[in-house]
Amino acid sequence: MEEKSKEKLASVSNLVTVFENSRTPGAAPGACMLEAKHHHPGCRPPSPTGPGQRPSVEEALGSEPRTVSRRYLSSLKNKLSSGAWRKSYQPGTQPGTQPGMGMQEPEEKRIVQELLETEKAYVARLHLLDQVFFQELLKEARSSKAFPEDVVRLIFSNISSIYQFHAQFFLPELQQRLDDWPVTPRIGDVIQKLAPFLKMYSEYVKNFERAAELLATWTDKSPPFQEVLTRIQNSEASGSLTLQHHMLEPVQRIPRYELLLKEYLQKLPAEAVDRADAQKALDVIFSAAQHSNAAITEMERLQDLWEVYQRLGLEDDIVDPSNTLLREGPVLKISFRRSDPMERYLFLFNNMLLYCVPRVIQVGAHFQVRTRIDVAGMKVRELTDAEFPHSFLVSGKQRTLELQARSQEEMISWMQACQAAIDQIEKRNETFKAAVQGPEGDAQEQELQSEELGLRAPQWVRDKMVTMCMRCQEPFNALTRRRHHCRACGYVVCARCSDYRAELKYDDNRPNRVCFNCYTFLTGNVLPEDKEDRRRGILEKGSAVGSEQSLMCSFLQLIGDKWGKSSTRGWCVIPRDDPLVLYIYAAPQDIRAHTSIPLLGYQVLAGPQGDPRVFQLQQSGQLYTFKAETEELRGRWMKAMERAASGWSPGEPSDGDLSD
Repeated sequence: MEEKSKEKLASVSNLVTVFENSRTPGAAPGACMLEAKHHHPGCRPPSPTGPGQRPSVEEALGSEPRTVSRRYLSSLKNKLSSGAWRKSYQPGTQPGTQPGMGMQEPEEKRIVQELLETEKAYVARLHLLDQVFFQELLKEARSSKAFPEDVVRLIFSNISSIYQFHAQFFLPELQQRLDDWPVTPRIGDVIQKLAPFLKMYSEYVKNFERAAELLATWTDKSPPFQEVLTRIQNSEASGSLTLQHHMLEPVQRIPRYELLLKEYLQKLPAEAVDRADAQKALDVIFSAAQHSNAAITEMERLQDLWEVYQRLGLEDDIVDPSNTLLREGPVLKISFRRSDPMERYLFLFNNMLLYCVPRVIQVGAHFQVRTRIDVAGMKVRELTDAEFPHSFLVSGKQRTLELQARSQEEMISWMQACQAAIDQIEKRNETFKAAVQGPEGDAQEQELQSEELGLRAPQWVRDKMVTMCMRCQEPFNALTRRRHHCRACGYVVCARCSDYRAELKYDDNRPNRVCFNCYTFLTGNVLPEDKEDRRRGILEKGSAVGSEQSLMCSFLQLIGDKWGKSSTRGWCVIPRDDPLVLYIYAAPQDIRAHTSIPLLGYQVLAGPQGDPRVFQLQQSGQLYTFKAETEELRGRWMKAMERAASGWSPGEPSDGDLSD
């Protein structure tokens, strides 16, 4: 038994010499590279030839170089997370022994021997990576200047540190413990002491995909680079495997440690002195595996982020590796001028919302960023709009957007994603304020932010919602009185009422067009007498206020000669503060009504039998004909008008509320 062990140790100690000899053309072939007994997807399976035999020419020619895809890396991360690869392994018998013949060694010792054997093979692979591939490429870069040295260093990352740790510390410690096994049958304390250093693998794993991309780029770009790789990959030491496959070994090594250590714990007797240390060592190994798994996740996050930045054109004020993409997708933008919504695209990050327009010619960047809205200070809420279902409002300091989703579920998903980002920002800010200001500072801050005029972009009133200036109540026309928007309050106003400029904080204190009301509030300047607000007329009861505080309001079709040659649609309101009068507006946001009808004494009649949605008001030869959108709405209007005609007021008892 001792002679056989000495022979095995001697053969393994010569592995490094084999790799060194393989670097010189014409060197004598030595022992072939050891293969691990447990194999992972993407690794070359063990050769069917026996130990010490070189693969045949047919095998070498038939095994084409294989590449490692990003899909495989994601699969590896999923397996590390789920633990699906942690299958129980039953160690076999020692070479040269048969069951029932001779004295069987303890099961735990066999696992330690396997750990040592796979560690020696792994150190040989690390030697190939660091001392052969890395040094040869570095030497070629210095001599030929055909490719930068920095590229070589980026490809191999911290492989030199990993190799030195295993060759000078981890492997000698394992070898010493196995040599002293009759006296000290334990390895848990050694692994527990050295396992924390395995966290250095996270840097290597994080750099792996970038290294693979650089490797592919410079293999195609530089013939000297490719020549060095081909020469080493065709050598006996490389085993007809590509550099990329050898670079995958460190990524897979830590899960191998965990697998063997778990098996070692299972085989340990319950009274073994090494059980406590072995369990602690397993916990440390598992932590290192999770560390590598987190590195893979971070690497994938950065890769996805970079792809998004490329689609956005790599603008300097957007590219930030600390960002996290939360959601992206198409939406419809509800225009305040056009009747049909426009296609847009949103990117929601943890700190900003990018409002983008798809490019017609998608060469390079696929989207053009129109607006960046900071999540800090952003608000989101659902809109109730019959014309645009599934719509929601995003209000930020830079801009306010009315957006429409394709379905109710999509709208809810967008709102939840935005609100989650807002809550996270607010939670972080509250923690910071509590640490810096204390509770008194918070109360003062909330009090200062109660007035938001000029601090955030307003929601603009749509053009078609008004027919007259929302300040002076003069009707708009295409020539002399055109529509403008106040950048502070969002009202639709005429040129005369918006002929003012005020600095708005949400627009970096740049001067913007504002109405005279906002100008007075923001600047504190007194308006000239000729521009002061005149007295309100009898029809100047705002329909927006009436809609919120009304007994009944909706659109009605106005039929008959009284409304003009052709029937039109009007916004009809019975206010709570004036319950006996029907006000008719051209649009819901108008300040001044088109006409008003005192309802007291009128008769409410059903319309002609041809259409059940028509009803009439009649009194002393006056006849007004209306048409509701539904029969149910017609019934509610008739009931509301009958109450008003009888002199009923909101304070008196009633049999139900009629408002929407």
